[in-house]
Amino acid sequence: MSVLAKKLDHVLDRTQDLIKLAKALQEHNDLLSLENQSLKVALTTSEDKRKELEETVRVLKLAKSLEGTNEKTLDIKQKINEFVREIDKCIVLLKK
Repeated sequence: MSVLAKKLDHVLDRTQDLIKLAKALQEHNDLLSLENQSLKVALTTSEDKRKELEETVRVLKLAKSLEGTNEKTLDIKQKINEFVREIDKCIVLLKK
């Protein structure tokens, strides 16, 4: 085999190696993209849950500040509870 033929074979071998490497890197990139997507979804879900919990804390603080034994306060607490239930229903509908 001539020197030129050997060099050509070497170039072809290296080209095949580079093609295999490119395919492997593309598969790895695809896996990382899927993982990135799932992490973004998890982050969004966590943020939504955090906002819900913050709203619940705010409502509870408001209810706690209105704590008392007279009828007006009880009516206010019932109204707040009704609002919270209605908001929860809306959130459930929005998530569907």
